[in-house]
Amino acid sequence: MTDQQRTGRPPRRPGPHLRSAAGAALLTAALAAGAAGCSGSSGGGSSDQQSSAPDQLAADPLTAVRSAADITGRTGSAHAGTELVTESADKKASFTGSGGYDYVKRIGRLEVQVPPGAATTGKIVEVVLPGTVYLQNSGAKVPEGKWVKLDVRQLPDGNLVSGGATDPASAAGALRGAQKADLVGTETVDGTPLHHYRGTLDLAKAADATGGRGGDGLRMGGQTFTVKEVPYDAWLDDQGRLHKVVEVFTFAGVAGSKEAKDQVKVTSTTSLSDFGKPVEAAEPAASDIYQMKPSESPK
Repeated sequence: MTDQQRTGRPPRRPGPHLRSAAGAALLTAALAAGAAGCSGSSGGGSSDQQSSAPDQLAADPLTAVRSAADITGRTGSAHAGTELVTESADKKASFTGSGGYDYVKRIGRLEVQVPPGAATTGKIVEVVLPGTVYLQNSGAKVPEGKWVKLDVRQLPDGNLVSGGATDPASAAGALRGAQKADLVGTETVDGTPLHHYRGTLDLAKAADATGGRGGDGLRMGGQTFTVKEVPYDAWLDDQGRLHKVVEVFTFAGVAGSKEAKDQVKVTSTTSLSDFGKPVEAAEPAASDIYQMKPSESPK
């Protein structure tokens, strides 16, 4: 059990904690790239609770944003593109990924490209389920082709950023905690008119609205991030489906510090398309899971 599980508080040194066997090795990659302590659930559209939201865009901006995850989930699946950018006072690192999420089976798969100079080279393959993440090519100590299995409750950020991408379900699920929403305007993207909303969200409230294991990652992030009113931009179509969301997470790169120079900003962008198109994603076979010792680091 981690310190955070025992106490309910973020660990005193979030960087080393995430580099432990309970941590995501992509954080190590970001550190190696100079991201000053951080790199880079399931909630979006496939919650543990049923929603009665209609499959159309609500007139009220706040209702429209809060309903986006459930409406998107009822499409059955979506393909995704991700970008995660970490910025500290003098360092910056960028991760990009692609994949998709099956809202019926509640499983997604992403392939994430790590930045030059990172400890891990090539791409990280990530399979996400409510409350669980599998990582392949996560570090030098993990045999080639093997996977590391993590419970998102073992990660201070709930895998919202430490996997190098915010999984599509969690990115959408966070919008259930929207506290403010303003309609910025209408923009046409690839021939589709999209309604652009901007506001702030509360991850703790998003976790409560999502419920179950799907809310675990959101709840962990809500406890760890230093800015509780998370800024977001969201683009929805006339049916209320989420096409793009940008969320900005902030945490202390120096444990306990509230000084601006010690804060790390993580901008997470998730784009969704091809709604209803099949997504290939499956849990790794038990024989392919690498069992690390409690004191072992995957890097």
